[in-house]
Amino acid sequence: MNFLLAISRLLALCALCAHASVTSVLSPFLPGQSQNEKPEWCKQLPRPEYKSLQRILPDDPWFEVYKVAPGTFAIYEPHQSEEVISYLIVGTKQALLFDTGMGIADIKKIVSRLTSRPVVVLNSHTHDDHVGGNWQFNSIFGMDTAFTRENAKGSTADAQAEIAPGEICGDLPKRFDPKTYRTKPWHVSFFIHDGFKIKLGGRTVEVIATPGHTPDAIALLDRENGLLFTGDTYYPAPIWLYRPETDLAAYEKSIARLAALAPEIKTVLGAHNIPVAPPEVLPALVQAFADLQAGKAACKPAGDGKKMCTVDKFSFLLRAAP
Repeated sequence: MNFLLAISRLLALCALCAHASVTSVLSPFLPGQSQNEKPEWCKQLPRPEYKSLQRILPDDPWFEVYKVAPGTFAIYEPHQSEEVISYLIVGTKQALLFDTGMGIADIKKIVSRLTSRPVVVLNSHTHDDHVGGNWQFNSIFGMDTAFTRENAKGSTADAQAEIAPGEICGDLPKRFDPKTYRTKPWHVSFFIHDGFKIKLGGRTVEVIATPGHTPDAIALLDRENGLLFTGDTYYPAPIWLYRPETDLAAYEKSIARLAALAPEIKTVLGAHNIPVAPPEVLPALVQAFADLQAGKAACKPAGDGKKMCTVDKFSFLLRAAP
């Protein structure tokens, strides 16, 4: 294929590329632009907060693993723009994997290096970036919602959007095939509910339903160790509240419920960007969201029918009014 023909065909394809710019699609053909050029978000890494955390298994090319509390490991994916963090919570009898990440690399292999105990999977919610490795595990707990059941079927479109131009920083794993990448189907072994307790041996984690971001969103509370795993209900980055399944009224109630736990929490562990935050962030989030609802936020268009609204140190990605 000659250069002009390649350009014409790719320009035609751009009409179908909702998330890719002409420049990014044509980058392999344009002089002076490297295929391996880092996207802007990637240039901000590594995040300085990680310097204070204990890193283990530093030889893995895709995951970064940090010990964030005794028997508690953050499994971080810094090479994809959402910077997903899954958590392995280890007891004396079994372990709980809270989310399984993107499914781009082998999270089960990482988990097997961290513990030899039986592992049960539970998702903070079932968006594709948190369930990508579910299919690798036999024991999966899930919230009893229609949203969970639908997402357990897997998705190709959602997964492909995660590896679109500008979404990846550095090299993909050697055995990864971007053409066939999808969120593979997985099976819920046991449906759970708000207040459900999982005994791991020597420690117990409690499920707290936090609908809002999604109908099946949950947090996990380890009371004895003062740990609260918040999923996508809180993390230190713009919080996504624009999707069709998002319920702002439910979200408001959920963050108020988490904020009430702040006095007994030592560490808040979110699902993106940075794994640790102080408990004071929870009541501050409630106040910021109240200010947002009261029209006190600074908002600007964020493209595709969305707007970014900032209040204090918090940002919320919301649906823009039609």
